[in-house]
Amino acid sequence: MNTTSNTSSWEIARESLLKLITSETSLYIVKRVSQALLTLFLASALSFIIIQLAPGDYVDTLRQNPKISPERIEELKQQFGLDKSWLEQYFLWLRGIFTRGDFGTSFIYQRSVASLIGERVPATLLLAIASLFFTWAIAIPFGIIAAVKQNKFTDRILQVISYAGQGFPSFITALLLLIFAQMTAPLFPVGGMTSINHADLSWFGKILDIGWHMILPTIALSITSFAGLQRITRGELLDVLRQDYIQTARAKGLPENRVIYVHALRNAINPLITLLGFELASLLSGAFIAEFFFNWPGLGRLTLQAVQAQDLYLLMASLVMGAVLLIVGNLIADLLLKVADPRIRLENLN
Repeated sequence: MNTTSNTSSWEIARESLLKLITSETSLYIVKRVSQALLTLFLASALSFIIIQLAPGDYVDTLRQNPKISPERIEELKQQFGLDKSWLEQYFLWLRGIFTRGDFGTSFIYQRSVASLIGERVPATLLLAIASLFFTWAIAIPFGIIAAVKQNKFTDRILQVISYAGQGFPSFITALLLLIFAQMTAPLFPVGGMTSINHADLSWFGKILDIGWHMILPTIALSITSFAGLQRITRGELLDVLRQDYIQTARAKGLPENRVIYVHALRNAINPLITLLGFELASLLSGAFIAEFFFNWPGLGRLTLQAVQAQDLYLLMASLVMGAVLLIVGNLIADLLLKVADPRIRLENLN
C-alpha cells in the first residue's frame, strides 16, 4: 500500500516538474537567457573596442608622477596585462569570467572587480526600484484623473505639470533639489547613503536613516519619468475609453468606477507594462546623475571613476552589469505582461 502510494506521489511530482519545465513561460525564459548571453558577448566586445580606442591607458597617467620609475610602470603594464594586444586582453578577461568567475582586478582600488560591483549594485538597485515605485504610484493615478477629467481644469493643470517635468533635465532637477536641501538644512541629508552614527542605530533606525537619505535622490530620479508616464497613461486610457465595448458597458448601467478601473484600465495597462523594462533601464542610466550630485555610493559613481582613471576591467564589468540589468528589466516586463493578460502568448513578444 505504502509502496503504491509512494510511486503515485513520485509520478505526480515528476509530471508536475515536466510540465513546469516544458511550460510556455519556462521555454520563453530559456530562450531569452540564450539571447541574453549572445547580447552580452556582443555588448562587451563593442564596449572593449570603444574603450581601447580612447587615447592612452591607466599607466599613462602614472608616467606624469616623477616618483614612479619607468621600470615600475613596465611592471604594472605586465601585471595588468596591458602589454598584450587588444584581442589577447579581451579573451583573457573572458576566460577569467567563465573559468573562475573573475572579472579582473581594479587598477585604482587594487581589489577584485566583482567585489566592488557587488558592493555598489544593491545601492543603485535600491534607488532605481524606489524611484520606480514612486513614479508609478503617482503617475498612474494622475494619468487616470487627467483622462477622466479630459479638457477640464484638473486635466489642464496636470498637463502643465507633466510638460514642466519633462522640460527639466535630470541634472537641473538635482541642482534645484540641492539648493532646496541647503535652504532647509539639516532637514534633508545629501551626502552619502547613511549618517555618521548609522552603525549605532537599531535595525529599524538604520532603515529609516537610509530611507531619509533616499528622499532627494529618488525625487531627482523620478521627476522626468513621472511626467512621461503620466502622459502615456492619459493617452492610453483615453484611447480605451473611446472603444465600443466601453460604451456598451456604460449603456448597461455599470457604475462608472467599474467601467474605468475594471474594464478600461485593465486594457490600458498593457502598453505601460511593456514600457517597464525600458523605464528601469532609463532609471539606471539616470541614476548616474543622481548618484553624482547626492554622493550616492552606487554603480553610476563607480563607473564614472573607472572612466576618469581608465580602469579597464572595472569599466568593462560596470558596463556589462548595466546591460544585464537592462535585459532582466525587459524580461520581468514581458512576464508581468503575461500575468496581466493571459491571452498574450510570450512567443509573440520580441
